[in-house]
Amino acid sequence: MDIILFGPPGAGKGTQAGAVSSALSVPHVSTGDMFRKHLKEGTALGTLARSYMDKGQLVPDKVVVDIVASRLEDADATGGALFDGFPRTVPQAELLQAWLVDHNRRIDGVLNLVVPDAVVVARLAGRRTCLGCGATYHAAHNPPASAGVCDRCGGDVVQRDDDREETVRARIETYHRETRPVLDWLRSHTSVVDIDADQPIDEVGSVVQAALDDLGG
Repeated sequence: MDIILFGPPGAGKGTQAGAVSSALSVPHVSTGDMFRKHLKEGTALGTLARSYMDKGQLVPDKVVVDIVASRLEDADATGGALFDGFPRTVPQAELLQAWLVDHNRRIDGVLNLVVPDAVVVARLAGRRTCLGCGATYHAAHNPPASAGVCDRCGGDVVQRDDDREETVRARIETYHRETRPVLDWLRSHTSVVDIDADQPIDEVGSVVQAALDDLGG
């Protein structure tokens, strides 16, 4: 199955992705991971993407989809994939659908994690990250035992610039303005299951699994 995991930043997509990928026996396809791979390896697609990024320009939708398609051609992804953070624009959704149809596949469904903006701000603005090992904490719900010191490696635990409240609010605005319209397009082309993600992780996971069962996963 080809499933899209949708939702705003901080909705918990990364938290649920592993379980969904395992349940479907398909790879977790993250555009961020793929971009880093192509840029690091200096592939033709990576070089093309960098030519736009170095100019401060957005990478064209066609190039983004070509990078995703290169992953879908790997042996472990021929039977389906879980898309995370993609598609982000309607043209990307249209190009993805066209590629899947050409390969006798389709978008089988969308899991849309719904979280109020205020909850997203509280989640992300409270997040803290270890500079040493990357462990994550939350200022209110899961702080390190010693303030500013990682429990795991003793490294410095800080608030990343991306997690500052003003930055988080800007990311949410961008999501509503640029990415949310993709959801309307998806609703007109496949099954979209809205999931209340403002509840404990285990409960969200149970609802997600029930949604997958309904979609035939």
